[in-house]
Amino acid sequence: MSEDILNSMQRELKRALEKPVNERHWIMVIDIKKCVGCQACTIACVSENRLPPGVVYRPVLEEEIGKYPNVGRRFTPRPCMQCDAPPCVPVCPVNATHKGEDGIVVIDYERCIGCRYCVVACPYSARTSDFGEYYTSKTPTLQVYEQIPNFEYEKKWDRINGKSPIGNARKCHYCTHRLNEGMLPACVTTCISRVNYFGDRNDPQSTVSKLIASPRIMRLKEEKGTDPQVYYLL
Repeated sequence: MSEDILNSMQRELKRALEKPVNERHWIMVIDIKKCVGCQACTIACVSENRLPPGVVYRPVLEEEIGKYPNVGRRFTPRPCMQCDAPPCVPVCPVNATHKGEDGIVVIDYERCIGCRYCVVACPYSARTSDFGEYYTSKTPTLQVYEQIPNFEYEKKWDRINGKSPIGNARKCHYCTHRLNEGMLPACVTTCISRVNYFGDRNDPQSTVSKLIASPRIMRLKEEKGTDPQVYYLL
């Protein structure tokens, strides 16, 4: 019986974490042909990051393809592209967004002023704003699970009483808090079809390094010059 790909990627992740942070570069590969549009990855992301209404890090786009009678549907998970030339970075007036040494584009909530220039600049619509809403706000009691601090970027952010990240831009960050503990992103481990692959591009033996050498590989809107670090297998 062959080994589950999650187990091998987990080992690769731990191997990458043994290197200095500037010597690893996290990327994701998504096999569109295997995606069934169940949106388990979207729900897992919402749950893991305790996302409020209106904040989605990983939508799954649906489209009809082909011509009648040979038609079908294609599903495209679309997280943040973690661009190597991110257009969201230079437009920020307070330098709240920056490209990390490990390849992840992150937001400093303490700096962000909520101007949303980055939201407009992103060609992938990968950023949303946190307007302080709660799923149970119109019920008799705001549920406890919605009041638990959001655990992101190694800090616990308290949204209660209008505190950060309310008012700030928010985006996918590859579940950085999980990576730092040696765990794969929630969307990767939850996918029922093993659509998502994650790892270190700088490791030539990693699963993702081998996959991006495939002739099936493509990236979204490469013509924008963003150098996206999420790859798709067609």
